Amino acid sequence: MSSIVMEHTLVIRGRKVVGGVAEGEALVTRDRISGWGGIDPRTGTVVETRHELRGQSFAGKVLVFPGAKGSSGWSAMFHMTRLMNVAPAAFLFNEMTTKMALGAVVTHSPAMTGFDRDPLDCIETGDWVRVDADRGVVEIIKKKTTLGDRP
Repeated sequence: MSSIVMEHTLVIRGRKVVGGVAEGEALVTRDRISGWGGIDPRTGTVVETRHELRGQSFAGKVLVFPGAKGSSGWSAMFHMTRLMNVAPAAFLFNEMTTKMALGAVVTHSPAMTGFDRDPLDCIETGDWVRVDADRGVVEIIKKKTTLGDRP
């Protein structure tokens, strides 16, 4: 048996928070992320005790999540990830708050919110995602592997 990988692209639209274009593998969580005490800014790893992403790094990935939680230290911790070269490639989030906006700005990663479809319902961890915040477009490349017969 051989396997065939089929791709299709899904497009969602949203509002720019920080401009730019980036792409990468998606890392998705329905849990909010705490900056202060929730991430290790040296490695870009989620360290929060009961978080579903605990032990996983968002470095260079498109981080898809509801939004920030915790104190104003959130933006400081994500600013540190940029300085350590382990920031997310892009942010896609649902809830706009001042700490989320400031964190996105200081990280310098393209960031979007206000989507026509919930990215948490459209994107899965491992999908390849291209974020064009300047145009307000997110392209999600879905891969499906099927088993076929060998010739």
